[in-house]
Amino acid sequence: MAETKLFEELDRRMKEVLAQSPAKDLEKNLRALLTGAFSRLDLVTREEFDVQREVLARTRAKVEELEARVAELEKQVTRDP
Repeated sequence: MAETKLFEELDRRMKEVLAQSPAKDLEKNLRALLTGAFSRLDLVTREEFDVQREVLARTRAKVEELEARVAELEKQVTRDP
């Protein structure tokens, strides 16, 4: 039990030291840099990507259906002169 308290106290102190160290500032600066870089890129979320993929699949199915109908109509036109 004493070892657990020792480790908890050590963990708490290490977190305090890291929070006041330049490492914390480095993390903040790195996050800001990455956020800025990503905001300039033309990125979409996974959810937006999945929605667009579904829309594309439905559109492709509709185009295939319409192509089949056009082919059938063309056959009818060439048979009925």
